[in-house]
Amino acid sequence: MQRTHRAQKIHLDVTGLSLCAEHNSATLNPRNKACAMKTLTSLSLALALLLTAPLALAETTLTVYTALEADQLKAYQAKFEAENPDIKIKWVRDSTGIITAKLLAEKANPQADVVMGLAASSLLIFEKDGMLQPYAPKGVELLSKAYVDDRTPPAWVGMDVWGAAICFNTVEAAKQGIKKPESWKDLTKPEYKNKIVMPNPASSGTGYFDVSAWLQIMGEKEGWAYMDKLHDNIAQYTHSGSKPCKQAAAGEFPIGISFEYRAAKIKDGGAPIDFGVSKRRPRLGSRSHCDYERQQKPRSSEKTRRLVSIKIGQRAV
Repeated sequence: MQRTHRAQKIHLDVTGLSLCAEHNSATLNPRNKACAMKTLTSLSLALALLLTAPLALAETTLTVYTALEADQLKAYQAKFEAENPDIKIKWVRDSTGIITAKLLAEKANPQADVVMGLAASSLLIFEKDGMLQPYAPKGVELLSKAYVDDRTPPAWVGMDVWGAAICFNTVEAAKQGIKKPESWKDLTKPEYKNKIVMPNPASSGTGYFDVSAWLQIMGEKEGWAYMDKLHDNIAQYTHSGSKPCKQAAAGEFPIGISFEYRAAKIKDGGAPIDFGVSKRRPRLGSRSHCDYERQQKPRSSEKTRRLVSIKIGQRAV
């Protein structure tokens, strides 16, 4: 609507310039000169507004790539857009593996402005490839050094942690006569064959985190042997880390390997699940945020980082 109005104004100003000149085709008298100068000034301003309109529109949208859960994004977006009504966030959300692959594929032609809520293991790859813009957000000094890049300023900063969890449907388990597993190794027992779902480590950050942690805890030889046995009991590998817990809650399978945030949300919603971490649990994983090298919208990107920094300051990891 605004651009139509500007186009009409340009048309009127050009018409006005023609009317100023038509009284004397050879020379312009002082009155006509003043008219012409006034019209030319208006024309220049109108053209400037029209030509800069696409740039102004482009600066109002900030593209943020993330692997956070969809229901987690609402709080960030509501607060950010309330404080910055002229900037809209465009989320590009998927599982960690998909977002990581997408960013690597777009390395030569970046589409993201900010990367938020992605596993630190992925950001280490981006940092090595020179894809990140270093930045020290407010409150970074409150974080444990284990959750911050050791460079100054850091290329990435941790924003939260998450832990693996076993979601156990008590109703379905009772129907099938199986007991709750008390450790990761319990999941390899024959009674759990085709009773377990877990995230695919090739696409899910949660799945990758599980594999990495098992190898660190058990050692490489014992860890791979454990996963071979566990594989025999897996009924399905899922694309995302939250789906196994959702499936367990729905009664599709009695056991789902997932993470504690989704398990707690589902249990709070009334689902008949019990959840917990193994007695010999995988380490916590860190999800981080960073500024992407694209840097076409530095002011908007900085505002997004400040929003995340608020969360950092309120809850030091």
